[in-house]
Amino acid sequence: MLDVDVLIALLANVLSWLVAKFAPSLLPLLLPVSPEEDTGDAGVDRGDQTQAISIGRPGGMEQLRLITLKKGVCTIGYNCRMISPPPFTAPGFQLTSDCVVIRNCAFSVNYADCCIRWGLYDSAKQYVGWPICPGFDVSGTVERVPDNNRTGLEVGDKVFGCSLFGAYSTRLVIPSVQLRKIPECLDTFAKAASIPAVALTALYALHLAGYFPLDKEGNGRIKFTNKSVLIHSCAGGVGSMLCGMSKILGLNVVGVVGRTSKVEEAKSLGCDVVIDKSKEDLWSVAEQASPNGYIAIFDANGVSTLRQSYDHLAPSGRLIVFGFHSNLPVGNDMLSPMEWIRMGIKMATMPKFDAMDLTVSNKSVLGFNLSFFADERDVLSDMFDQVLEWIEQGKLKCPRVVEMGMADVASAHGLIQSGKALGRSS
Repeated sequence: MLDVDVLIALLANVLSWLVAKFAPSLLPLLLPVSPEEDTGDAGVDRGDQTQAISIGRPGGMEQLRLITLKKGVCTIGYNCRMISPPPFTAPGFQLTSDCVVIRNCAFSVNYADCCIRWGLYDSAKQYVGWPICPGFDVSGTVERVPDNNRTGLEVGDKVFGCSLFGAYSTRLVIPSVQLRKIPECLDTFAKAASIPAVALTALYALHLAGYFPLDKEGNGRIKFTNKSVLIHSCAGGVGSMLCGMSKILGLNVVGVVGRTSKVEEAKSLGCDVVIDKSKEDLWSVAEQASPNGYIAIFDANGVSTLRQSYDHLAPSGRLIVFGFHSNLPVGNDMLSPMEWIRMGIKMATMPKFDAMDLTVSNKSVLGFNLSFFADERDVLSDMFDQVLEWIEQGKLKCPRVVEMGMADVASAHGLIQSGKALGRSS
């Protein structure tokens, strides 16, 4: 039985597709206007008012609207709803003692943002709804602190971090625990914005695999004899961070890429073996690279590789799942009826993992999504401290960055959806 939210997303996306295909002049009718939007005369100078990307309903690129918010309004993540319900604040809002307002200079575009636009991202539906301002990564300058400031930040500090949605904006409210001062080695706001979401995702994945310690003394790390890990899409945003962190932690890294053009990049990330699945049989080469199996496999592909990933785990091995890219369309900005049929077929063929088999095989399957971690501030804060330490030590490098203007966000989504992006779009 279809979930109601999925059914709404299906109908809304198909409507967008039909209108774009047969009556494109009517697309503006599919763009809801938010009450917080300043819809005044185009010739009026709005000075320093916040600009943001607003998605009014599930759909294609037409939903990525660059809007100007009313005076005194900015965007806000869902874990700051004690200040104002997301995605926009009320004018004249009061900051709590743990939050600041930043003037945002760069944000990253993630594949998750495309899923948000389609209406297929659970935390976005649960905690924000429509309209929504997407985005997680931010970097900019602290513009306002609370009267009873307990944040450790001051006006003018250059910071980067993660918001729980609301990042596609020039100004937003964010808890200080989700921010860090930008180190000197990150010499642009774009580089700083390319790091937080992918780095924290990678580090938590390694924590679930047993390799990131639970405290700063190193207690809690599981010292498996098998050191081999396999990383799908190792030249992507999260994948590149997983490669770098895995090498820091002393692991043997086998990386998988989908095109020959990414092989050299994967090698530069520290992969001991790179598998080009466009030319090689992925799993036969993986077996040669680690005949005894893998202690951890990091898989955001979904249906195309999950079963084989599980089968290639060593005893005590862990399959870490943090995405389902192959379940979703590549290269299409709108979801046609045929795309929904394809997605339905893929969902119906997703592998099932039996609890008895997990026990007998001595394997684990673990999944997560950091956008649900609103209440886990200490966990995210400790991980952010570790990421910052590795960056300052030169052990961890930022992904390759492609810079685009805010008005070109649809092009950035198209680049991400194409599956051909190198590094990050900011």
